Amino acid sequence: MKKDKINLIKEYKKCWRYLYDSRNFFYIILGIFFSSIILGYLILPPETIYNQLLEYIQELIKLTQGKSFSELIGFIFVNNIKISFFGIFFGIFFGIFPIIATFMNGYFLGFVSRLTISENGFSILWHLVPHGIFELPAIFISFALGLKIGTFIFQKEKKKTFFNYFWKSIRIFLLIVFPLLVIAAIIESFLIFYS
Repeated sequence: MKKDKINLIKEYKKCWRYLYDSRNFFYIILGIFFSSIILGYLILPPETIYNQLLEYIQELIKLTQGKSFSELIGFIFVNNIKISFFGIFFGIFFGIFPIIATFMNGYFLGFVSRLTISENGFSILWHLVPHGIFELPAIFISFALGLKIGTFIFQKEKKKTFFNYFWKSIRIFLLIVFPLLVIAAIIESFLIFYS
């Protein structure tokens, strides 16, 4: 039991070391995300895209309505875990998917913030903060790792680098991202269910 605990601590140390070494990719993802939030807030999309975004919001509301607390947790967790895993896995293709997904998520958040503020004022944003405390870091980590995986193509030993990046990313996904998303799903479900 003690040996397993020591091994787990070692694995976590490896994860945090790799994350620290990958911090520049994390900063790139953060930069794209917050820039796209500002764009989403300040610049409204063309009417057709505007209507599609509204339909998407309504669809999300419908999908969460009538669900029990445990069903909400499952729905939110599965949705976030898919996004996170795809962010890592599809980073294989030159890191294009994490970049596009980061931009789209940021723009959507900026767009929703604008709509919410126009109806309820700035104070409503404080109610949204708990949703992202655990969820956003998990998503950012996943997208940053996916972006890093995409750079294997520029390395001399491409195959070795790819597998090195990929398996280290999967370890982080299991030991860090997964638990963060479990906590995020519980908090978000609680806020939705009791609001």
